[in-house]
Amino acid sequence: MSNRDSLLSQNSELKTQNLSLGQCATLACLLEVTAPKVGNVHRGADFEGLIFADFVASAVAIGPAIEKAAETGVGRAVLNAIQATRQLVETNTNLGMVLLLAPLAAAPRNNSLQAGIANVLQKLTAEDSALVYQAIRLAQPGGMGEEKEMDIAGAAPPALLAAMKAAEERDLVARQFTTNFEIVLNEVLPNLLDGQNRGWALLDNIVRQHVQLISEHPDSLIARKCGIETATRASAFAAQVLDAGEIDDENYHAALSDFDFWLRADGHRRNPGTAADLIAAALFAGLREGLLTPPYR
Repeated sequence: MSNRDSLLSQNSELKTQNLSLGQCATLACLLEVTAPKVGNVHRGADFEGLIFADFVASAVAIGPAIEKAAETGVGRAVLNAIQATRQLVETNTNLGMVLLLAPLAAAPRNNSLQAGIANVLQKLTAEDSALVYQAIRLAQPGGMGEEKEMDIAGAAPPALLAAMKAAEERDLVARQFTTNFEIVLNEVLPNLLDGQNRGWALLDNIVRQHVQLISEHPDSLIARKCGIETATRASAFAAQVLDAGEIDDENYHAALSDFDFWLRADGHRRNPGTAADLIAAALFAGLREGLLTPPYR
């Protein structure tokens, strides 16, 4: 039995929650932004023009759209969620999260995500592609630039997976679509469950797994804004933080603080936002499956 399967099996008896999919989405986003993750907005740190309250409002806004993803389809759920967000927030807070949450929410809840997500992704239609492209334009994500293939400024491709395939090497969100959410479901979620089994408070666990993710996968948003060299440097810095000690070690917290300072030293250009998106998706998956359970403190 793999480590992932073992962790899922150990926690299967804890499926006692009755949260709706919309509630899972909202709670996942609230937990993600509340945790004091390095280089990100959280309850103790804002950016100029982008603050904690923006993410809180966004978390509430997307609930109804994500709740109906299986009924409306992935593309419509993404667009509805972004439209609802923009009614409350003036800038992009959650496009990456919504792109990940909608397919996960569209999987039949009577099956595991591992069994259901591949089927959802394979059934994406041309309409899904058009609606997702419309949502991306509405969200106006930063650092996108222009690409020769599948440029979001152009017409949507007939197959959304083809667009994601073209972007998978430079974008971790796109890569989830082409790998059946490999990083979210087979790396981040099992790591969160391992931390839970160790007795870590969920917010500390989230911070640790965010750093772990950055160490293993250079952050796409940093790479888009600052270049792959800076993103790779951030990964090396994250690895040093993990090597500094365990979650309750003084040296670990000192290294974490140094990493946070470095990430914030260039405005918010070094914001590891894509890693945060994948954390939110893994939290949603854990809540949906009833594996991440209270108390969270």
